Amino acid sequence: MNQATSGTAFVRLLGEWRRGAAPVYRELADVVRLLILDGRLPLDSSLPSERALAVALGVSRTTVTTAYNELREEGFLSAGQGTRARSCIPSQTRDLELLTLRQNYAAGLRAPDGVVDFAYACLPANGAVVHQAYTAALSELPALLPGFGYDSVGLPELREAIAARFTAEGLPTTVDQVMVTAGAQQAMSLALSAFTSPGQRAVIEHPSYPHAFDAIAAHGCKAVPIAFPEDGPWDTEALETALARHRPAVAYLIPDFHNPTGRLMPVEQRRRVARAASASGTVLIADETLRAIGFDGAAPAHLGSFAPGVVTIGSLSKTHWGGLRIGWARSSTENIRRMSQARTALDLGGPVAEQLAARHVLQRDLVGLPERLVELREQRDVLTGLLREHLPDWRFTLPEGGLSLWCALPRSARSSAETLSSSALTMLTAPRGVRLAAGPRFGVGGAFDSHLRLPFTQPPELLERGILALRDAVRELRTTPGLRRRLPEPPAVAIA
Repeated sequence: MNQATSGTAFVRLLGEWRRGAAPVYRELADVVRLLILDGRLPLDSSLPSERALAVALGVSRTTVTTAYNELREEGFLSAGQGTRARSCIPSQTRDLELLTLRQNYAAGLRAPDGVVDFAYACLPANGAVVHQAYTAALSELPALLPGFGYDSVGLPELREAIAARFTAEGLPTTVDQVMVTAGAQQAMSLALSAFTSPGQRAVIEHPSYPHAFDAIAAHGCKAVPIAFPEDGPWDTEALETALARHRPAVAYLIPDFHNPTGRLMPVEQRRRVARAASASGTVLIADETLRAIGFDGAAPAHLGSFAPGVVTIGSLSKTHWGGLRIGWARSSTENIRRMSQARTALDLGGPVAEQLAARHVLQRDLVGLPERLVELREQRDVLTGLLREHLPDWRFTLPEGGLSLWCALPRSARSSAETLSSSALTMLTAPRGVRLAAGPRFGVGGAFDSHLRLPFTQPPELLERGILALRDAVRELRTTPGLRRRLPEPPAVAIA
């Protein structure tokens, strides 16, 4: 990634790092180590020189040199003395990451019956609505059978319904600005095919949706991760700097109830990001898959409201049913044309019956969604209550929408710089009938092992069983020295 971190930006990341509980160099090293492990300092970032950082912090150069040397010895800095230090992950942590990545995370694998599945942040079908939509679709299907059934941009009837929804939400949209895809994931892949070439850069939030990292890598692009602040919304300055410096081909953002953090991008930040992307010639891909799942009112204006070339992607997978496999992309007419051309190498169009069913779901104005949101909010409150009761030292921010909590795991009692490992918990909960998606799957280079995404999409009794299993796994991990190094490879897991 080869990113350089300025002295000013680095000092801002460090925050209030001096506590007076240890030598100054050790406190500095501890904070830098946590920034790397938490993903707030991207891997392979060039740190400020020892002299520059000493001036910026108002400490001696010897203090910074000693802190850097300690981090080098531990494997968190890769460069030799006298050159710009670069952030990295020590080999032991990389081994753990590789063990996690060897798990089969291929989409489509279902958890065995009786397993509490915390790897999937999605809902079962809204049965009545989906069934009625398919029944109506089958009654309309005979009228379309004389045709060939191919359409790379989708049925006009469904595109009209999607365009009407955007227009009703304040983003005027015509039919030729919409294409139908096999879910939002295909929409993202088509955008990458249309607007990137191998070797080009793609800005992405860190953490982010796991399969977005997969898609970027599959297209041969170089991910440029932009870390979230520990608290608060997006780091707009970091985004603007990355767009201006790297001039990436695309930037993939989840502005509405971000997966996995649940954060909602404020309107002013949307405006600034869109302006910066336009200035750098970057195509913004705005993933709005979770936009409709808000508990406290409507989401802010679409990111596409602030720049005509934004590629807005969405689907019915999170609101109604993943098995429907209907998504869409909304952008300028020219961008949709380029994505349609890219699609012919993959397929010639989507299934017709599903598109007819999706049109009925949309035209019913997402019937049943308000009730689902009430239920989801109650399940969110159940999950947070269980965490506060059984794992009170786990930290999280209550999300305004979405489907999950992003939990920061507590530090060890032995060392303030050591945290619980979500990868280890993934392995320990499997025999207890619970499967998890470890934190590193939401980042790159082994980051976020001190974090865990916990969906609240299951009934209260399953949420309770899952949290009790997590509690027991935490106890086992804390009371058995060296257990983390001896854990076997866990069973296959899927992420959604």
